[in-house]
Amino acid sequence: MTPGMASASWSHFPHDADIGVVGMGPTKAEAFRQAGLALTAVITDPAGIRPVEAVEVTCRAPSDDLLLLEWLDALIYEMGVRGMVFGDYTVTIEGDELRAIALGEPVEQARHQPAVEIKGATFTALAVEKRPDGWRVQCVVDV
Repeated sequence: MTPGMASASWSHFPHDADIGVVGMGPTKAEAFRQAGLALTAVITDPAGIRPVEAVEVTCRAPSDDLLLLEWLDALIYEMGVRGMVFGDYTVTIEGDELRAIALGEPVEQARHQPAVEIKGATFTALAVEKRPDGWRVQCVVDV
């Protein structure tokens, strides 16, 4: 994110055999949403996912960094058990609780061409930071 600019975005960073996900946004909830999109983008292009099914996700943790870990692990779990990919999220955070709707569809191998299977979020490089220009969250995921 450019200093002084309150825009939302996501990115990746390399980490040995794993990959880091980053979410940035003007609010903590938007940064978590962007981290969810970065997680999806490890697997497939989020733009190619149709929002045909909505899945409710609720997480609770005593700190923001642990809430990010719980959020990403909940998404990984829901994608795995449902055989789905999510292309967008609505996220609200109140206190120690995150509530979200994950929008997506069942995986279609030929269309989504999933690159990897994510095993879980890790404590490596785990951070949730409030900055002058917004929020930045990050975590390494095990692929």
